[in-house]
Amino acid sequence: MTELPGRRVRTVLGDVDPAALGHTQPHEHVLSDMSAIVRSWGTAPVASQAGAQAGVRQEFPASVRARVAEPVRLDNYDWIRRTVLNLDNLQLLSEQDATEELTHYRLAGGGAVVDSSPVGLGRDPLGLARVARGSGVHIVMGSGYYSRDYHPAGVADASIDAICAEIVADVQEGVGDTGVRAGLIGEIGLSHPVHPDEEKVLRAACRAQVTTGAVLQIHPGRHPGAPLAAMRTVADAGGDPDRVIMSHIDRTLWRAEDLLELARTGCYLELDLFGQESTYYAFNPDARRPNDRTRVEWVQSLMEAGFADSVLIAQDICQKVYLRRYGGPGYTHILENVIPLMRRMGLSEAEITGLTVTNPATALAMG
Repeated sequence: MTELPGRRVRTVLGDVDPAALGHTQPHEHVLSDMSAIVRSWGTAPVASQAGAQAGVRQEFPASVRARVAEPVRLDNYDWIRRTVLNLDNLQLLSEQDATEELTHYRLAGGGAVVDSSPVGLGRDPLGLARVARGSGVHIVMGSGYYSRDYHPAGVADASIDAICAEIVADVQEGVGDTGVRAGLIGEIGLSHPVHPDEEKVLRAACRAQVTTGAVLQIHPGRHPGAPLAAMRTVADAGGDPDRVIMSHIDRTLWRAEDLLELARTGCYLELDLFGQESTYYAFNPDARRPNDRTRVEWVQSLMEAGFADSVLIAQDICQKVYLRRYGGPGYTHILENVIPLMRRMGLSEAEITGLTVTNPATALAMG
């Protein structure tokens, strides 16, 4: 990969040379808890774009509540994968599972992952450090706050300066008294339309980005206009567009012209749902989600348009049904399936290395 003199990647076990990372998936979840989206009393965002925009919530009938509370099993795996709405599914709490899954990843050729779990998703600095030691995989930890449904008490009343100071401390000093430092700001969660508290967090994150040099990773709202709107906020808040990763492009944008318009802002375009090929997307049933072949075609189009250095790929594993232990592909899907597909579709070894090694190392490196 290209030399990055004087720059380091901040992992949960300390700073490392960017060249030490190897194959890197810059948007995964290792230890996290997303179950707040399914309220314990049995409600969740209504499954339509209009309902989601309006903040409407639906109440589960008793029979569905029973399924929401079940553990992940073979006989409910398909239902959970399509609906997502299952408490057990949305909790990645086991360090043993995480260590085993990432050990498979390392043995398949993986070197590093980003745990994109900020505050509100059960971020676990010491747990991540133990998993990194046990698996031999470099783990970069996130900071900041996810979307409003996951905001802990106090965010609504906190100032931009206070949130910025918290993120800066996470990156420069460590989270609380753990001594474990974040190496990425994000994923900063946005809804559509953006809630004022979410915009406040994003603006604070932009200030922290400038102060620390850490890359800023954004989870945009589920609307085609959301990524560009987020980039306008970044520019207005004084952030560095070249140091922004726009996540989940492959569930948000579907037109070539929209991909190119976003790329021209200077941010990284992250196609991070490789392996997730279901037509039935619980959070936006109208989304035209691609399969992996189409994702690779989008990557090729961006490369041909001159944006080869601005593309990142990952799997966004955030549910049990995506882990090997529970019947999913695990973190090795890109290594074992997508890279061979890329070769068959004509990508060169240099282009694949750029996508999977050079680009993420460059994005994560701090001055």
